[in-house]
Amino acid sequence: MAEYLGAQVIVPPNDPAHREYLEEAAHGRLSVQRCGNCRHLRYPVRTACPECRSFEYEWQPLTGKGTVYSYYVVPHPINPAFREVVPYVVALIELDEARDTPQPGRALRVVANIVREDGQSENADRVAIGQRVDVTFVHLGDGWALPQFRLSDESPEHETWQIPTRGPAPA
Repeated sequence: MAEYLGAQVIVPPNDPAHREYLEEAAHGRLSVQRCGNCRHLRYPVRTACPECRSFEYEWQPLTGKGTVYSYYVVPHPINPAFREVVPYVVALIELDEARDTPQPGRALRVVANIVREDGQSENADRVAIGQRVDVTFVHLGDGWALPQFRLSDESPEHETWQIPTRGPAPA
């Protein structure tokens, strides 16, 4: 049975694209769908291409490198399985492949947690917009894995920005 943080991961049998996405990750590949008709790279996983509406696709492995485009520190567990890991960082990662094939008003961004080398949630005070990240994978069982990201040693391309933290309450 596939699990993440002790919670069962269920993807229905009639959703082969999401199953394939998790299988690609289990093989150590961050892959997105590439339209078989117009070649558009797409994420999140979906049945039809948003550009040409084709149902044809193939999996395109990516480098797994990117930049923190935005992030949020989740302060409370939305699901009981996350009770022991709050606060945790959920980030919007702009993948390098978006820069290789720039299209005005378009980007290739994925949502994932920022984790440390040991797989635990990264400390929020270490995460900033503009930081470089690398993909890592959390194995779920049943031949599935979940792409996550960890902070890279690469220098940021521009000055980074962090969410301001609250100081002490005024007296």
